Amino acid sequence: MLVSSTGHTVPSLWDKPVGTMNAVDEIFGILTAKGDRNYDDGESVTQLQHALQCAAQAEHAGAGTAMITAALLHDIGHLINADARAAIKRKEDAYHENSGAAFLAQWFGEDVCAPVRHHVPAKRYLTATEADYFGRLSKGSVRSLEVQGGPFDAEAAVTFIKQPHAEDGVQLRRWDEEAKDVNAVTPPLEHFRGYVESALR
Repeated sequence: MLVSSTGHTVPSLWDKPVGTMNAVDEIFGILTAKGDRNYDDGESVTQLQHALQCAAQAEHAGAGTAMITAALLHDIGHLINADARAAIKRKEDAYHENSGAAFLAQWFGEDVCAPVRHHVPAKRYLTATEADYFGRLSKGSVRSLEVQGGPFDAEAAVTFIKQPHAEDGVQLRRWDEEAKDVNAVTPPLEHFRGYVESALR
């Protein structure tokens, strides 16, 4: 089972003992098996396409191994939660950023897990601090922003950005929002294996 930031348990699709297989094979197995889901009911890209586009943007930007890994895996919380689709339809926040970061913490340090954890509050931060950011959100991101609490107020924005790795979360969020192009061409998943292996603790 997974535990959300509110303390509620949610059903997991991937409850396996840690160490039962190679970590990267296990993670890539999830992306391959579950990544054909649509990113959002209002988006045409799949979860895997979205992940690959995000990682490709990080690589193109010259990001380090940890950030490329975080970009590739930032939405894995959607894929390991069997209730993810139902929660969206119920307009409930499944806190995929927290469940994803907790899952990845089995193998990665905070340089990977913190940006994953921060990429949702980073959207709340950017919509609060950049006047034109809301207008750049996809329809799905606008819908999820509502259930995630909406833009931060001024105090919450200041508190957020002072946290360790918050700036990395903001950068990841920018790549995230641009990674929804149905016509984008990316390297295959295996292209990123070396980065993920290097980012392991």
